[in-house]
Amino acid sequence: MLTPDERHRYRRHLQLPEIGEAGQLKLRAARVLVVGAGGLGCPVLQYLAAAGVGTLGLADADQVELSNLQRQILYGPADLGQPKAATAAREVQRLNPLVRCEVHAVRVSLANVLELVAAYDLVVDASDNFPTRYLLNDTCVLLGKPLVSGAIYKFEGQVSVFNYRGGPTYRCLFPEPPGAAEAPNCDATGVLGVLPGLIGTVQASEALKVVLDLGEVLSGRLWVLDALTMQTRTLRFARHPERSLITTDTANPADYHDPGCAAPPTNGITAAELRAWLHSPTPPFLLDVREPAEFEAQHLPGARLLPLGQLAAGVAALPREQPVVVYCRSGARSRRAIQQLQTEFGFRNLQNLEGGLLAWTEA
Repeated sequence: MLTPDERHRYRRHLQLPEIGEAGQLKLRAARVLVVGAGGLGCPVLQYLAAAGVGTLGLADADQVELSNLQRQILYGPADLGQPKAATAAREVQRLNPLVRCEVHAVRVSLANVLELVAAYDLVVDASDNFPTRYLLNDTCVLLGKPLVSGAIYKFEGQVSVFNYRGGPTYRCLFPEPPGAAEAPNCDATGVLGVLPGLIGTVQASEALKVVLDLGEVLSGRLWVLDALTMQTRTLRFARHPERSLITTDTANPADYHDPGCAAPPTNGITAAELRAWLHSPTPPFLLDVREPAEFEAQHLPGARLLPLGQLAAGVAALPREQPVVVYCRSGARSRRAIQQLQTEFGFRNLQNLEGGLLAWTEA
């Protein structure tokens, strides 16, 4: 039975005969995992929380960056450098304190995906890369979970629901991951800021329909939106049993690795090793790839600020002969910066401060 507060909060739902109190109770009992708390994940989380989904799992390992604010509307300038999953959970519970948030500040991988997905009724894929899409699809097939998938590219977005009541899976539509030449580079492609809001809202709508057993779910249909013309089209596709047969023996781990984002391995240096090196006759060049507000709050003496999102514009000022130690808050952004400097600009003498400033402060 709904509480008086719930009856008042969800009154507009209760007035719909198709939902009513029975439907609202279904929403309250639902457990939904949202993978990705970025452009797509933000509107998904907002609308599922507002609708009264009882438990929301948030899986994201990234931190908030300045370039995120153009489209990731759960965050503001005060959140720069903070973990997305925890920050999004805070905002979700501010929006609706009745919702339980389970924070998973991890990158979804082969090592954790089965345990993560098994704990939920439904998965919403709000990720931004092919390896995660294939990993989530294959896991949902193995565990019998429906998957609400969304994707965006420049001015176009698409939504579909996979593995719904024995329906088609992601591999029925896209059997194999694209090669490196076909897949967009991780961070190189722009996107219209409002587009993930449009697509994420449709994902939230499909998730609610799945939970409520309401209307015609986008199973076996790929809904595509062109934001420049506001034209939509729906592509129908069938289930291919041979593509949908996924087992732990037949799954291919190579499908969960993105060749388009491959890079030489990064060399790491500990905080203790860096302290000693800085006191040597030939200290390294220090590159801070955080945001300006983070830099102003704390930085290593003599460090040069060049935010990750502005790396390409400022690369000419970086030394190629002198060793460079790159750092950020935790070591994640600096690792990405090193990979970009290596693959796109040919830098070689780079080292990542393991654990970032957090490790430096504790050392």
